[in-house]
Amino acid sequence: MRMSSDSLNALRPVSNSAPRKTRTAVLISGRGSNMLAIVEAAKAEDYPADICLVVSNKETAAGLDAAEAQGITAVCVDHTAFESRTEFEDVLDAVLREHNIEFVVCAGFMRVLSASFVKGWAGRLINIHPSLLPKYKGLHTHKRALKAGDTQHGCTVHWVNEGVDDGEIIAQAIVPIHTGDTPDDLATRVLEQELGLYPKTLAQVLNEKPTK
Repeated sequence: MRMSSDSLNALRPVSNSAPRKTRTAVLISGRGSNMLAIVEAAKAEDYPADICLVVSNKETAAGLDAAEAQGITAVCVDHTAFESRTEFEDVLDAVLREHNIEFVVCAGFMRVLSASFVKGWAGRLINIHPSLLPKYKGLHTHKRALKAGDTQHGCTVHWVNEGVDDGEIIAQAIVPIHTGDTPDDLATRVLEQELGLYPKTLAQVLNEKPTK
């Protein structure tokens, strides 16, 4: 059953099997395509993440139902229910900590996180962005790449810091731009790369046990 942000008492048991997996949460705002790709990868016994929580800032996010269908706890923390970003992030942080989360993955989470929140999860918070950073931080990346006449585009997994799409780059995947491409064409091909890159990079990060 889906929980609201004030229902913080449902904990998923930690597996006793070896090797130990890192308790990981995925933050989403929409359909959860990247989240599901990571969930599928995490079903492997040797994958280092246990995806035990999915949180969305939108009650209508299809990814919440998708997470529940996979047996994963799904929580909505609706940002519109709070008077300030600080109040929203305080509840989001409480949800993560109540579920004993050790690592956080942003996957289409359309909220800019404050410096205070990022500091609290420093070295345990990554994001995927649909461009070859440092190019095209922010929104409308596909349209901007086409307008600039670029010959290649792609996606980037990076550490989250206090800036917007500004953290240290971990991994990238390149997508060629073809004559006649539309933003939708490009978005489709970039997403295909994201679905492979993100699970692989998350595993790499956790296996390396970074101390950022």
